[in-house]
Amino acid sequence: MAFSRDPLDELVVPDGTEAKEVDLVTDGDVFVGARSTVEFGVRGRNVLAGESVAFGGAIEAEGDCRLDMWCDVAENVLVGQDAYIGERVHVAGEMKVAGDLDIGDDVEIEEGFEANGWIVIRNPMPTIVFLFVYLKHLLLIGEDETAQQLVSELVDDDEQADVEPLVIPKNATVSDDAWRVSTPATIGDDCRLHGNVRAETIDVGENTTIFGSLRARGDVAVDDGSRIHGDLTTRDGNVTIEGDARILGDVSCADLEIGPDAEIDGTIRADGTITMGTTERDPE
Repeated sequence: MAFSRDPLDELVVPDGTEAKEVDLVTDGDVFVGARSTVEFGVRGRNVLAGESVAFGGAIEAEGDCRLDMWCDVAENVLVGQDAYIGERVHVAGEMKVAGDLDIGDDVEIEEGFEANGWIVIRNPMPTIVFLFVYLKHLLLIGEDETAQQLVSELVDDDEQADVEPLVIPKNATVSDDAWRVSTPATIGDDCRLHGNVRAETIDVGENTTIFGSLRARGDVAVDDGSRIHGDLTTRDGNVTIEGDARILGDVSCADLEIGPDAEIDGTIRADGTITMGTTERDPE
C-alpha cells in the first residue's frame, strides 16, 4: 500500500466492498479518521479508528483493532489478534480479544471483556493520531520510502499486501442515508452501497451499484457496468458515464460525455457540451 500524501485526505472504498444490512464488509483494513461518524458496523482485517469516532454497530476485526480516545461503539467488539483501546472509549456491548488487550483509563465496556493473552490497563499512546501525524511528517519532508516501510510493517502481510484498505477521512459521516465527506471519493469495482454520496469529486469503478444519488463540486465519473439509483449532480464539474453504465435519475453538470451504451433515465441538464460515444466495430 503506497502513500504519496496524507492517507486520510480521500474517501476510498476498495473493490468488492458491500453494505450488508447493518455492516460495511471489506476484505482489507479499515481506517477511520478522527471525529467521524460511521452508523454501520464494520468487518475487515485490521480496524483502526482515530479520536472521537462513533460506530453505530459492531466491530469485527480479523487482525488487530486500535481505537483512540473517546471512541464509541454501539455494539460488540470482536478482535482476532490484539486490541489497543485508548482512554474514555465506550463499548455498549462486550469485547472479546483473541490476543493481548492494551486498555486505557476510564474505558467503559458495558457487557465486560475477555482476552486470551495479556491484559494491560494503562494509558496507551493514541496510536492512530501518532501514526498519521508521523506519516504526514515523513511525507512533508520527502521521506516517502520510510513512510511506505512504516505502513507496510503496520498493516501489510504477504496475503493482504495487494488489498486496498477502506479509508474514511476525518469529520466524515457514513450512513445508510448518506456518505458525506469534504474530500474526493473513490469507489472501486464490484461494490454495493446504500446512501447518497456527497464529496469534492467522485469516481465510481466498474460494475458497482449505488442505491442513492451522487453529488460533487467537481468532476464525476461512472465506469462501465455500474448502476446509480439516483440523480447525478455536479456544481462546477464535468460528468463522464462510460460503457453501458446506467443512471436511474437526472444528470446536471457542465460538460457531459456519455458512453456508447450508457443510459440516463431522467433529464439531462448540461451547461457545456454533450459528447456521445460510439461503439467501435471489430475490423472485418
